[in-house]
Amino acid sequence: METGVDDPGGEWSLPAVLDIVTGAVPDREMLVWTTARRTVRRTFAEVADRSRRLAAFLVANGIGVRRERAELERWECGQSPVAVVASNCPEYVETMLGAYRARAVPFNVNHHYHPREVAALLEAIGAEAVVYHRRLGPPLAQALALTAGTPGGSRRLLLDIDDGSGVPALPGSVSFEEAAATAQDVSALPEPSPDDLYLICTGGTTGAPKGVLWRQADLYVSGIGGLDGGTAEQIAELARTGAGVWFAASPLMHSAGQRTVLAAVTRGATAVLHDDARPFDAREILSTVAREGVGVMTVVGDAYARPMVDELRAGGYDLPALRQIGTGGAATNPRVKRELLEALPNVTIVDGYGSSETGGMAFAASSRSAATPASFTLSPGTVVLAADRSRQLLPGEDEIGWTARAGRVPLGYLGDRARTEQTFPIVGGRRMAVPGDRARLDPDGRLVLLGRDSMVINSGGEKVFVEEVEEAIRRHPDVVDALVVGRPDERFGQEVVALVQARPGAELTPAGVREFAARSVARFKAPRAVLLCDRVARHANGKPDYAWASLAAADAVPATDPARPGGPRS
Repeated sequence: METGVDDPGGEWSLPAVLDIVTGAVPDREMLVWTTARRTVRRTFAEVADRSRRLAAFLVANGIGVRRERAELERWECGQSPVAVVASNCPEYVETMLGAYRARAVPFNVNHHYHPREVAALLEAIGAEAVVYHRRLGPPLAQALALTAGTPGGSRRLLLDIDDGSGVPALPGSVSFEEAAATAQDVSALPEPSPDDLYLICTGGTTGAPKGVLWRQADLYVSGIGGLDGGTAEQIAELARTGAGVWFAASPLMHSAGQRTVLAAVTRGATAVLHDDARPFDAREILSTVAREGVGVMTVVGDAYARPMVDELRAGGYDLPALRQIGTGGAATNPRVKRELLEALPNVTIVDGYGSSETGGMAFAASSRSAATPASFTLSPGTVVLAADRSRQLLPGEDEIGWTARAGRVPLGYLGDRARTEQTFPIVGGRRMAVPGDRARLDPDGRLVLLGRDSMVINSGGEKVFVEEVEEAIRRHPDVVDALVVGRPDERFGQEVVALVQARPGAELTPAGVREFAARSVARFKAPRAVLLCDRVARHANGKPDYAWASLAAADAVPATDPARPGGPRS
């Protein structure tokens, strides 16, 4: 198959890579989507054809590139943004690929958002088109009404995906199938560039969503593990060798799900999707793993791993192909990992450390025969900067610095020069990403991650990293989940507060939680107040809901022993 793109000397756009892969394995299944009602299977050639037709439709409707990368600042976008308001389905991936082929830039919209939040995001990113599931049409209509009086608000192109809900399409909307099936002239599609953008909207654990801008060439290498400097023949050979079947259990509306799928298909692997329009169902997930012969899957911390353990214990699953489970985006309880490995003795669990702003920065692998190490192995380009960001720390230095990644990192935050220059500084002529996490290097050069600087609690002059305390509490056999925050304290400025979800029937006490945590962290870090709650709140992607935790912390009760002297070191 002709790629339509000359070998750019090791710099690749995502469409160029996928054209090579499709030419190598056109009849291999690329996407498999399972729901309670049906299973959809599409080959690489079928997805390529549909995404090209969609791209031609977008171009014919004025969606594409406006200004080339060389004319723009790092925080600017010269391509038409295309919003995707949908749950998992093949059309989600086809929308992304079709937009890339049109030299537009798709972006994710969390379909759990309130219409006002959707409206704000559409305006902030400057969406020129919206692709949506019909069942999400009514709240989208409310969002669009809120933007009707704004520049471009009434001119957005709408494409609807028929999800079988029976909800009619919005007025003026075009059927996705009509757009993807119409005999457009695909020969006139623009030539993609390695400088074309990948845009992911992330709110992290706090704050409004931010649009992170990656060059596709950089994302291919640093974000999804592609071949750095690879040739067309090397990419094709990797695809012909095959990478098996990958399962993105996390939703496509989040970075982890998107990057799992892109990493799979750019290697020639089959990517499996599940129906995330319904609540997470461990039985459905594991049944899919068994039926499709999944070899690699990604999950989001305890929110996914714990119900999988319970379901595996119920029995009845034969998963001989499953060899690796990647987890990231939220913490995974060490005990839950052990239980998962006991149920799946041939599996390796890979804990990934990274973010939408960095790609994968470090990893730690554990198996039944090798426990999870206390530190992470660095990925290429990952360093620890000194506290003043003036130099790189050396292994074994006592100083607590900042994790950073150099080289192939994002350009910046869309429309935000100040935050771009803060998070993605140019150091020594190299673009760097500094996501805001504190860490140090152990004597062996491995990363000891301490936690997000914005979540540090300052208690009596001592810094407490909440993730460190959360991990200590989650080791308790009767703890299902825990979050840690600070709350105002007259004596110490802030005190450490834990929100703890216990196993049903467990008899936890606030003092018991504190004493257990103090076995593995300094006593001044152990929670001085604890709230035992029915459920620890997390977002749909499994990330902590610290806004909820900060409010709930007001109801926490003292966990300190009245007989023991007070103070942050008591």
